[in-house]
Amino acid sequence: MEDATEEMVALCDEQGRVVGAAPRSLMRARNLRHAATGIWVTNSAGQVYVHRRTTTKDVYPGYHDFAAGGVLDAGETPLACAERELAEELGISGVPLRFIGETDYADEHVDFHAWLYAVTWDGPIRHQPSEVAWGAWVEPEEIRRMIEDPTVPVMPDSVAVWQAMDLLP
Repeated sequence: MEDATEEMVALCDEQGRVVGAAPRSLMRARNLRHAATGIWVTNSAGQVYVHRRTTTKDVYPGYHDFAAGGVLDAGETPLACAERELAEELGISGVPLRFIGETDYADEHVDFHAWLYAVTWDGPIRHQPSEVAWGAWVEPEEIRRMIEDPTVPVMPDSVAVWQAMDLLP
C-alpha cells in the first residue's frame, strides 16, 4: 500500500515537459525521468558556495555539491521549486533568481530535466541539517581542484550541467 504522505514528484518526457507524477520512492527505485532545479550561488566577491551532502541522502550521499536544488514536487513550477530548495537547503530567501537555462542529465542513479538559476547572496547561510553536512564559500578555481581530485567525491550531475552552462572554471 502506498504511503499517502509520501512526496509526489513531477515526471518529465524526453523533451523536458512535465507529463505526470510519481511517489519519490518509485522515481528513485526505477530511476524515472523527473523534473529538477539547480541554483548556482555566488557572493559579491565572486566566490561560489560549496556544500557537502549528508550521508543519509538517497542519492550521492556525502558528495560535495556547488549548487543547491532538487526535485520538483507535482504541480510545482521550476521557479517555485528553486526558491523552495534554496530556502530549505541554505536558508536563502527573498532574493530574485536569474534564469540560466535548461539541460538534461542521466546516469545509473538519476535521470532528469533541469531548470537552472543563479543568485548572488551576501547574507547568512543556514543549512538544513538533514541535507547539508558542511558548506563554505570557495574561490572558483577551488571547484576545478575538487573536480580533478579523485579523493573528493563531487556530484557528477552538477559537474555536467554546470559545464553545459559554461559556469565552471
